[in-house]
Amino acid sequence: MDNTLLTVFIGVTAAAVLLQLAILLGMFLALRKTSAKVESLAEEVKTKVLPTAELAHSMITELRPKIETLVDNVSVSTTVLRTQVERIDATLTDIVDRTRLQVIRADEFVTGTMDKLEETRDTVQRTVVSPVRHLSGLMHGLTVGMEAFFSRRRSRNSGSVQQDEMFI
Repeated sequence: MDNTLLTVFIGVTAAAVLLQLAILLGMFLALRKTSAKVESLAEEVKTKVLPTAELAHSMITELRPKIETLVDNVSVSTTVLRTQVERIDATLTDIVDRTRLQVIRADEFVTGTMDKLEETRDTVQRTVVSPVRHLSGLMHGLTVGMEAFFSRRRSRNSGSVQQDEMFI
């Protein structure tokens, strides 16, 4: 029985080794197939991607000085623009301040002129117009008085003439 048992164990071990051999052989074949696919992909990468990468690298190498010059120019232009904007701002601020002062001066001038005109009007009113009105009123009164005086005389003379005429 020992011998039989030993033979069974050897048979089972041999079957396990054969099974392992089959699995390892399958893995080897799958790895070989995968390796072939990876090699074809690597070759495709070499033929398609690497030239593109080399072209991109050469373009970057070629364009780098131009890009640096462009960045420097933009930086200088920005600085000059900032300086000019600050000058324009200062100039506009100065113009606004001067304009404000001139408007204040013009307002004071117009106000002063209007005050002087008002004073002149009041003075003319007091010194010329008021005495002329008084004189006009006096003349009007004299005229009315003279008219009344002369109209009574006429009415007496014309009244007696009328009475005489009626009498006849």
